[in-house]
Amino acid sequence: MSGRRVGFCLSDKKRRRMNLDAFADFCAGHGVEVVEMDLSQPLLPQGPFDVIVHKLSDVIVEAEHDSQSKQLLANFQSYVLAHPGTVLLDPLPAMTQLLDRFASYRIMSKLHNSLRDWRICSPPYLEIYSARDLKSTQQAVTSQDLSFPLICKTRVAHGSLSHEMSLIFSASSLEDIRPPCVLQSFVNHGAVLHKVFVVGDRHFCVERPSLKNFPPGPCDRETIFFNSHQVSKPESSSDLTALDEQMPCLPPPSSQAVAALVKELRVQLGMALFGVDVIINIHTHTLTVIDINIFPGYEGVPQFFSSLLSHIESVLDQRGPAGSAESPQSAGGPAAAPTGL
Repeated sequence: MSGRRVGFCLSDKKRRRMNLDAFADFCAGHGVEVVEMDLSQPLLPQGPFDVIVHKLSDVIVEAEHDSQSKQLLANFQSYVLAHPGTVLLDPLPAMTQLLDRFASYRIMSKLHNSLRDWRICSPPYLEIYSARDLKSTQQAVTSQDLSFPLICKTRVAHGSLSHEMSLIFSASSLEDIRPPCVLQSFVNHGAVLHKVFVVGDRHFCVERPSLKNFPPGPCDRETIFFNSHQVSKPESSSDLTALDEQMPCLPPPSSQAVAALVKELRVQLGMALFGVDVIINIHTHTLTVIDINIFPGYEGVPQFFSSLLSHIESVLDQRGPAGSAESPQSAGGPAAAPTGL
């Protein structure tokens, strides 16, 4: 692996969270050079790169309405297309679809077909594209077999607003939604969220606090607005996560079922670095997928550095000697232009 260079293209926030300096030191000890890429400068002199690891979520989302971000994204794409031997983790189209909850929820909704033997599913959901009258929203909720309470999430799955969610308890309270958004049937899960962190062929399951149980069915309770970061971070403490002490502990997810889920999602997404939020239905004990995340924080995963380096090495080993790459698809998919949200 000597002499191989890995470019990292991350926001300042992501760079600090990942502790990129420490990862660079770790890689240097294994003969791999880590280079921080600067999108605001010409990329050619910064290369060459054997692999580029990136999280361009900010740039992709802002490129929809900001000409400078659009140009930065175009420059990055031009560089990648001009260097087909450079492996991209992960392909831009794959990452872009996960920025759109409409797209990722469609993937989730099909999992029960391919993973039926493992009793894996996702809750019923409804895409709300734009503001509509209350009655038509109520009818759509009924026709899609959604059940109260409902959890409402923004369509764009990135940025601070994407963590702003709400719990809706009745048809009349559907006036509180702010399209574009996703409505999803809330599943009681004993206030425990299982975050599955995927790094190539490896995955790690970390337990986090989550929303407490609520009585099923509509009621006259007012809509609860909350930030998911304040509910499900490791240090979170909230009235929304306080469980009834009589609630029996649920069994953890089956390791075989989680492995099957990760394997299927790697194929469906064409990605190597992502996270999956899963819960256990307290009534059926069904493994229920509620969200998919791009290049998450990997908090609580002590083997993250070694796992990421191991995946980078395996990708390059599959690629063969420098300059003889089959194609960037070895990373999980083609480096084509992303589609708009």
